[in-house]
Amino acid sequence: MKMLLVSLLLLLDIESPGQSPSEYQSLDPSDPIFFHGDYIIYRKDTIALGPKAFFIDGQLTDAEVDGYPFVFNSVQRAVDKLSDGTGEEPMTLYLAPYVYWIDDPDRPEIRVPEEGENTPYGMKIKCEWLRFQGLSGNPENVVLACNRGQTIGAKGNFTMFRFIGEGTRAENLTFGNYCNVDLEFPLKPELSREKRASAIVQAQLIHCNGDKIVARNTRFISRLNLCPFVGGKRVLFDRCHFESTDDALCGTGVYLNSTFEFYSSKPFYRTTGTGAVFLNCDIRSFCDGAQYFTKANGQLAVVDTRFQAKDQLYIGWKDIPPPEMRNYQYQVSLNAHGYFISPKDSGTTVLMEGKPILDAYRIESDGEVIYNTYNLLMGDDDWDPMGIKDDVLQAEKDRGQLFTGIPVQLLLAPSGVSLETGKDTVTLKASLMRFGNFEMRPGSIKWELAPGDEQFARLIPGEDGMTCRVIPLNSEDGKRQVAILASTPSGLAAASVMIVKPEILQPPKFLSGPKLSVGKDGRAHVTYGLNTTLEDQTVITWYRCSDKDGSDPIEVAVSRFDKPLRCYRLTSGDEGYYLKVSLACKHIRSEAGEPVELMTKRPVLLKDLGTDGKMMHPDFSVLSTKNQPRVIPGFWMWDHLPGTEGNAPGDAWRYGEGQDGAAGTRGLLQGRSGMMSYTPLEMRYGNMKMTLQLAPFKSAGQGFSIAPLFMDLLIKFDAETLTGYGLRIMRTTKYGTAVDFLYVKYVNGQVVDLSEPISSSCYRTTCTIALEYRDGRLVAHASTDARYNREGYAPGVVPVVDLETDVSPNDLGGFGIWYNGGASTLIKDLRVEWE
Repeated sequence: MKMLLVSLLLLLDIESPGQSPSEYQSLDPSDPIFFHGDYIIYRKDTIALGPKAFFIDGQLTDAEVDGYPFVFNSVQRAVDKLSDGTGEEPMTLYLAPYVYWIDDPDRPEIRVPEEGENTPYGMKIKCEWLRFQGLSGNPENVVLACNRGQTIGAKGNFTMFRFIGEGTRAENLTFGNYCNVDLEFPLKPELSREKRASAIVQAQLIHCNGDKIVARNTRFISRLNLCPFVGGKRVLFDRCHFESTDDALCGTGVYLNSTFEFYSSKPFYRTTGTGAVFLNCDIRSFCDGAQYFTKANGQLAVVDTRFQAKDQLYIGWKDIPPPEMRNYQYQVSLNAHGYFISPKDSGTTVLMEGKPILDAYRIESDGEVIYNTYNLLMGDDDWDPMGIKDDVLQAEKDRGQLFTGIPVQLLLAPSGVSLETGKDTVTLKASLMRFGNFEMRPGSIKWELAPGDEQFARLIPGEDGMTCRVIPLNSEDGKRQVAILASTPSGLAAASVMIVKPEILQPPKFLSGPKLSVGKDGRAHVTYGLNTTLEDQTVITWYRCSDKDGSDPIEVAVSRFDKPLRCYRLTSGDEGYYLKVSLACKHIRSEAGEPVELMTKRPVLLKDLGTDGKMMHPDFSVLSTKNQPRVIPGFWMWDHLPGTEGNAPGDAWRYGEGQDGAAGTRGLLQGRSGMMSYTPLEMRYGNMKMTLQLAPFKSAGQGFSIAPLFMDLLIKFDAETLTGYGLRIMRTTKYGTAVDFLYVKYVNGQVVDLSEPISSSCYRTTCTIALEYRDGRLVAHASTDARYNREGYAPGVVPVVDLETDVSPNDLGGFGIWYNGGASTLIKDLRVEWE
């Protein structure tokens, strides 16, 4: 009986509110937390727990926390009890050192977006003035974790948190998505965890919808699409650390005294509005060749910031910056030497040395530097998260000048318009913006034309100082790109770029001809003369027709880039068809007139051809890519992939300029998907070979947007039944900078693998692939002339692909490309040979 009574008393003592769990000790005894049930003591601060102050420690058992209404052992259980905080009394989660999994890493289900959404979230929290407070001086000791990403545990770009509310704050902790990064937790190694996969996929941290967001002494760890508080209106990162690849950072953030590790070349997709600011930051770049800031434009200011990288690193705002871009820098260095950002596009960089605009970011008072976050973040509500307002106002008083309310952005609108001399004018409007997208009252703007553009336009500044009328004055024959520059006395700068055309004249008329003929050189020719001395830009389009009346015309070749296509090279597919040519007369100063059509008097004969049909080397620059979904011997088929027509209006393929990894090249381009194929004339085909030169937009060897997107190079193929063979190039979850090559077989649209995959790093501009069918065997060779670190790959990744497999013979001779890659691949060249 006595023993039973003692046991009951001990049980009551453990479960009684107001008493701490027996022998409680946090994971870090060097930085202790004292837990007493209804309050904690940390670093001499006594923190009373209550409806706005929760204590969370993952070490505590369910039994230990059940007796305390404001104590939890998981973030999930605490979130269920949240209530809105205020600026004076935030809703605070005090987190003891531990690894808190926001999404169960062992749950096998694939996380998918909720209905009506595109993004799967680990946790969505709607709470005003929510604060995550790590109880450790080392942010690595308090970890909020997940480990899912696009195609790796999730469908969509998995994101750990979505916060809805004003005033979200985090301090002394780590937000980590460990999909592609190992979680190392020395305080308790058994809580460490290996990354889910090596392939770098979109694995995100935090989306938010709110203002006055702060992170202090906080680490943000992932790789692709890091997303630290992306979506916030005003976001301050103070003494934070970031690790990321592309499309990663918050485009509205002020990054103060922070450190970065960039593992790829474009950490911002874009910045928004007044953009992002770096103040006294250290950036370590692991890129080869070039480090850019943005992929899709946006303003930046970089102040007192130090880069560390290879000596030959080029640092630019963007790979191909628009001429309107204006970004700002002060005291930037690379490996301890001063560096001017974007030296190849120097007009996009504004140096702030000696200019009043520097005061918006940095002021000196009594020999000390004050980073002017008060000016940047004050908005209209006097927000001062760094508590420096009094210092800034004192500096204003001491220096007798304003350090508050200083605008950081000058905008001009419109831009990119086209003006005809003698007909059009446009009025430019300037806007001055304080950081956070707060517009100021009009100021005084200086307007001028870029050097060399003075003869092509005249500027009439408005009396209000913020507008300017532009009058085009182009007396030359060709159009001219003209830049109007604006600046403020403080040093802000902006540009608007316009196309100024001369007076548009009437389309020319034929002075002689036109005449259509089929020559002995294997070409059809259209000849004509125009009643003009101006440059001929007549739009000429060629068709094949089934009879002399022009029935069933199919477009086969077109003029591009204002170059009339007067000659059409005949191929074996033209035999038996009548040719039609359409001419819309145009010169350099006119629009195209009404088209005139001509027909050949007879069909194309075998003797007219300049080729025996055993080789094709199409000229993509004139080849028509207009949607043509029919499978007809001798014709190209261009279409969207089956089942995607309703989601992809317009032509599936086009000829044009490449971007990103394919910049500086021209070729065939597809949208996110598309199919092209050629069906040769009906006969039995044996051995054949196709050789391609490819330029992927993705520049790191990953090829396509996400795993498992791919491209199939089709050979010995029938596009009508979708039967034949293909070399598949596919992004996988194995590697983030390599693709897999393997053979596949199409049987009536069903696809099966024919070989084991080979992982390779060679899918980079320019990648040359030779795919051959010879005597029942497929042989492929793929390589690249790109310069990159070929030795820096795992042993399973090869720089050159040689792949062979035995297949069943068929009599087909068709070829093509089945593209389902998301990000485009430019097709520079294609040559096909038959035996």
